[in-house]
Amino acid sequence: MSTFHVRVIEGGKIVLPSALRRKHGFEVGKTLVVEESSAGVTIRSLDDAVAAAQAIMAKVAPASRLLSDELIADRRAEAARE
Repeated sequence: MSTFHVRVIEGGKIVLPSALRRKHGFEVGKTLVVEESSAGVTIRSLDDAVAAAQAIMAKVAPASRLLSDELIADRRAEAARE
């Protein structure tokens, strides 16, 4: 793990060092997720954040069950009742 020093510039922007951007695939236009915790701020790609959420869900939802299909079926049943 490396440490980098960056400055906040006009408009509240920060510039990440190029080595850090290359290492993590932070390309121009890529969406990043900034998370605040008691330990500070974490920056990661949206792809990594989604993968982490999927890993959490994989632990609690059985692989044989598609929650999205259940949600769609619930919504269709609700619409049919209206």
